[in-house]
Amino acid sequence: MSRKLLLKLSRLSFIKVMAATPAPRWLVLIADLAIVVLSCVFVFLFNTTLSGEGIFYTPIAKIIIVFLSYLIFSLVYKSYQYIVRLSVMSDIYRIAILVVTSSFFLVLLILMLELITGNRFISIWNIFIIGVFSFSLMMCMRLVIKYLYALFSGNVLKRKPVIVLGSAINSFVLASALKNEVDGRFDPVALLSLSEKKNETMVNGIPIIKYKKDEIIEVFQKYKCDTLLFLSTQIELMRSGFADIFLENNIKLLMLNQVEEFEVEENASLNLSTHVQNIKIEDLLGRDIIKNNNPLIEQQIHNQVVLITGAAGSIGSEIVRQVALFNAKEIILVDQAETPMHELQLELEEKYPNVKVKLFIGDITNRIRMEHVFEQYRPRYVFHAAAYKHVPMMENNPSEAIHTNVFGTKIIADLAIKYDVEKFVMISTDKAVNPTNVMGASKRIAEIYVQSLFFNQIKTKDGHCTRFITTRFGNVLGSNGSVIPRFRQQIEEGGPITVTHKDIIRYFMTIPEACQLVLEAGCMGLGGEIYIFDMGKPIKIYDLASRMITLAGLRPNIDIQIVETGLRPGEKLYEELLNDKELTMATTHKKIMIAKVRTYEYEEIVKHISKLEQMLMNDNLHDIVVEMKQIVPEYISQNSKWQDIDVEIKSAKTIINNKQ
Repeated sequence: MSRKLLLKLSRLSFIKVMAATPAPRWLVLIADLAIVVLSCVFVFLFNTTLSGEGIFYTPIAKIIIVFLSYLIFSLVYKSYQYIVRLSVMSDIYRIAILVVTSSFFLVLLILMLELITGNRFISIWNIFIIGVFSFSLMMCMRLVIKYLYALFSGNVLKRKPVIVLGSAINSFVLASALKNEVDGRFDPVALLSLSEKKNETMVNGIPIIKYKKDEIIEVFQKYKCDTLLFLSTQIELMRSGFADIFLENNIKLLMLNQVEEFEVEENASLNLSTHVQNIKIEDLLGRDIIKNNNPLIEQQIHNQVVLITGAAGSIGSEIVRQVALFNAKEIILVDQAETPMHELQLELEEKYPNVKVKLFIGDITNRIRMEHVFEQYRPRYVFHAAAYKHVPMMENNPSEAIHTNVFGTKIIADLAIKYDVEKFVMISTDKAVNPTNVMGASKRIAEIYVQSLFFNQIKTKDGHCTRFITTRFGNVLGSNGSVIPRFRQQIEEGGPITVTHKDIIRYFMTIPEACQLVLEAGCMGLGGEIYIFDMGKPIKIYDLASRMITLAGLRPNIDIQIVETGLRPGEKLYEELLNDKELTMATTHKKIMIAKVRTYEYEEIVKHISKLEQMLMNDNLHDIVVEMKQIVPEYISQNSKWQDIDVEIKSAKTIINNKQ
């Protein structure tokens, strides 16, 4: 290795060490006090107008008095505590307070000694001059250190240029902090102002540029930058469509996840860059989280036994986490997936060590096994999340959809009554509204059964009734097997991204949102309700794919292709949350409504389910689907092999009508 290269590496290592290791705080204190002594020497050398007898009149004594005063107030105000190369406005404030307070104290001391001795050992004008010199030199020292550090770190430690969104104080503080950060990853080259009043100017060496939509490309090209950095507090602006302006122009987006003020102690370091993250599609699709009525949930769940089916799934596991926050007496987890249950157990032991959790491996269609869990633990609340959910798979396996989604639900619901459960909350889906597939129809039949079961209790029981409540919502972001993880995987593999149809749209919500809805419904429900959630605007899946590609720093249909594969069996272009004939009623929560749906007589639905049970035993798939369509007349198959049954039913009705 050459001598020149060794020297270069040594220099780089030295700078990194200096960057990573702040100077000791006592060293800053000594430097400040040395400046005070230097100011005193300068003043006293050129000002000898005051004279007198006694120890207080010697130059050394005067310097010691001034020195001690500044030392005392430096310790009081801790003006030396900030890392010099990172400090900005805080230094000015603390040093100003130090100088003013020390000067005021010295003036009082001078006046007091003058009353005692009759002589003024230092002029008040000298105190003022010392204060001005000290303040100026302290600030100069800090500015020189900041400049040298910025010079070396900027030349040696390569940083990514970014433009920071906004020109308000938070954006300015962020830009300044990143610019002066230890081993920083980012170099803020400009602030992008959204204010109409802001003109182009410069703050702390960072130019402020007024935002103009038509000039975005030119601005980023001018500063040789391809990245916009914004604060997490600005996420609502980005969600409103503002982010698309940058994504369409291939400008990357970064978000500072949190903003903290750092009161840096000795040997501490500032790592603001670690809080900067690539923005994910979930960040842009999310909305304000539902705010739970925590006291009500706490009141109902506190010290109660809660049973959750499908506990290892995306929704079930999040319900477990949220219930764990409300001091349940015991949480019973029911699922047949062994490995996910084990992983969930490890997570709960780590995050909620004081929560009593019982794992119960079992299939909800196994009545004997399910009765055992009810008999052993006697749950007060049941959250029923277990179900088959993948539309194409259930379209080809209708017997399993009925077996799990209908009969599994029936078993859990019947046991809830038998063992005197207070509330049973069923998680349903928007696909149960005007279903076009087996999965959606099976969930609608499950809804019908639990609702009719509740109203049958009202008619036949005089005492306590188990309250059955249903919640409907759309797709959840990041759930197992959902579109976003699939797209992300396809992007990582270099594409293409596959969408079934260019015009297909879906409603989305986050998993925490969905589970908060479930908890809220479980608390406010009186029984028999089907709750729906204000899902906001639907999202075009093709646009979702395009945005995810752009967020990855790539170009749609150039770097990553988007390919249409055609609608899958049972899939429809548009999902609905309400049947056309259904109405809604408002609740105490502005984003939660009650669907006024058609109700069924319990005896009627039981007869239909008995027929389905017989057909399951014979594994007659055709007859199973026919019976499902009899129970749910609005179930019309789309893009499915079961469409012929709709033709058969329509023909049969025509014949009957003609005979009449």
